Amino acid sequence: VQLVESGGGLVQPGGSLRLSCAASGFTFSSYVMRWYRQAPGKERELVATITSVGGRTNYAESVKGRFTISRDNAKKTVYLQMNSLKPEDTAVYYCNAYYRAYEYWGRGTQVTVSS
Repeated sequence: VQLVESGGGLVQPGGSLRLSCAASGFTFSSYVMRWYRQAPGKERELVATITSVGGRTNYAESVKGRFTISRDNAKKTVYLQMNSLKPEDTAVYYCNAYYRAYEYWGRGTQVTVSS
């Protein structure tokens, strides 16, 4: 099982990034997919969720209206489009797959928002 995040980097405030998470080794379409983030000295925070069926989404209040989660089951990939980025969005972003008793994590990708 693998979850591999990509797309992180350094961006100025107000800018955009698109994170990707490529999955392998499990039935991707059956899993709820989530993006978490963890800033230095803080607890890991749930940012966005997308269900396996119907693709319903949910967001943390801090990112509503700025971030969009989506998935492509054919490509076994989940995305996080991040717009209007703020310095407080700086964190390591992790991909998570969840289904019943099964849960998998990626290693994370660093996002730094700074001028």
